[in-house]
Amino acid sequence: MARNANLYIRTDAETKIGAEQLFASFGITITDAVNMFLRQSLLVGGLPFELRQPRYNAKTEAAMQEARDIMSGKIKSKIYTSVAEMNADIDAGDLEE
Repeated sequence: MARNANLYIRTDAETKIGAEQLFASFGITITDAVNMFLRQSLLVGGLPFELRQPRYNAKTEAAMQEARDIMSGKIKSKIYTSVAEMNADIDAGDLEE
């Protein structure tokens, strides 16, 4: 089949490089991969994969919420003056798991 249409997409350089390396390991180009994606989308009548929000376990969710709270200033993070001080705190078991 003659290729007579061009498709231009934008992505960040890191994603492009990673995709090129990944697809090269299969012996195909990004163009080949995009064409496969488009054909499979037409075949199944939609996206050829399931879209869903990532699910994390309760411990991971709590850690992500804590990080958000620290970044927003809701809670204050511990500050250490040295790695030795931080390691002593960890060894003492004062940190939550």
